Amino acid sequence: MRVAHIIITHKNYSQVARLIQTMQHPQFDFYIHSDARVPAAELDNLKDLPNTFFIRKRIKCNWGGYSLLKAIFNSLSEVLATGIEYDFISLLSGQDYPISPPQQFHKFLMQQKGKNFISYDESQESEWWRKAAARYEKYHFTDFRFKGKFLLERIVNKIAPERKFPEYTTLYGGNTSTWWTISRDCAVYLNQKFNGNSQLPKFLKFCWGTDEFVIPTIIMNSHFKEHTINNNLRYIDWSEGKDSPKLFDLSDYDNIKNSKKLLARKFDINYDRHILNKIDQQLLTNHH
Repeated sequence: MRVAHIIITHKNYSQVARLIQTMQHPQFDFYIHSDARVPAAELDNLKDLPNTFFIRKRIKCNWGGYSLLKAIFNSLSEVLATGIEYDFISLLSGQDYPISPPQQFHKFLMQQKGKNFISYDESQESEWWRKAAARYEKYHFTDFRFKGKFLLERIVNKIAPERKFPEYTTLYGGNTSTWWTISRDCAVYLNQKFNGNSQLPKFLKFCWGTDEFVIPTIIMNSHFKEHTINNNLRYIDWSEGKDSPKLFDLSDYDNIKNSKKLLARKFDINYDRHILNKIDQQLLTNHH
């Protein structure tokens, strides 16, 4: 049973190398999408890692921009185009790290064939959704670069009618929805739906933070809904109430350990590498 792990990254390439080395398994392949702003030379230390490949169609990803979603779909297309019959495709960031041994991860997925693991808020009345509606109802020029863009954005949003999301009336998403592990069939469906429908990408170009609600919306409005579990297998801590999740340090070890998840994010070796060392020693060593 083969698994493709797509890693979306833009910095800390020694940390990305560590992530891949730690997750090594004969049935795991890794596909790296590195932000197009990063010089190719920075990726040199990843070239010799086993089962590691590079997404050729790299793009510049802007925080909150539609560009991140586009990078995800570019990566998905390339993985599917390899013709390798992966059973699962998993989306990671370069700041993820396994918190259970790769053998355990593989064994878990073997027992869950055909399932999709993705997290979303159950209710559109949730606090996240109350703020999130503006992401698609208003125009956002996040990926555009021109003088006076914020002024134009304000003017357009004053005079333009509220935007209506195409095709779907019930939307799914949340602040942990970006990262997931899905079956191959679901990935094929996602890719066809996204690339075969010119209306959706056109609309999404002017949305904000699409990575947190577009993919769960497509999946949960399809027959794959019955095979989808609302759990993305990742421990992410949003308790600080900031725009991005908590960066873990040594004090988070017990919470990480007790989370019973397979992966955690967010880590940064320049902020605290000791937490990764402790995870290696305590959680990733097979204690017999």
